[in-house]
Amino acid sequence: MVDMSATIIHHGHIRLLKKASRYGKVIVGLTIDEEILSKKGYVPELNFEQRKEVLEAIQYVDEVVPTSWLITNDTLKQYDIDLLVHGSDNSNEIDEDKLLVFPRTQGISSSQIRKRACEIYNKLHKENR
Repeated sequence: MVDMSATIIHHGHIRLLKKASRYGKVIVGLTIDEEILSKKGYVPELNFEQRKEVLEAIQYVDEVVPTSWLITNDTLKQYDIDLLVHGSDNSNEIDEDKLLVFPRTQGISSSQIRKRACEIYNKLHKENR
């Protein structure tokens, strides 16, 4: 399983999914909208079903299931998961033997993309006044 919010898909997500696919079937644990609002403080640009559709179109993804913000050992049992694959920002509290961590892709995150988009929008909005 690879868990993610996937609010704005980028090449870091793709790289992690590709790495995970080397270990077998990839099930994405996709954070539900309510959890994103609760934990990140905003409604995602695309809702759960839309984010799920995008992920299902990626060749490295076999299945997408709804999950909470944090993955637990119970989540792994629920979906019969052998291994959770995550970036180095992992905060899931699961058994170490069930966790495979890869370094995050440097210089990219959904938050950075969102911030740049807002800056560009604000700049264009100011220029058009």
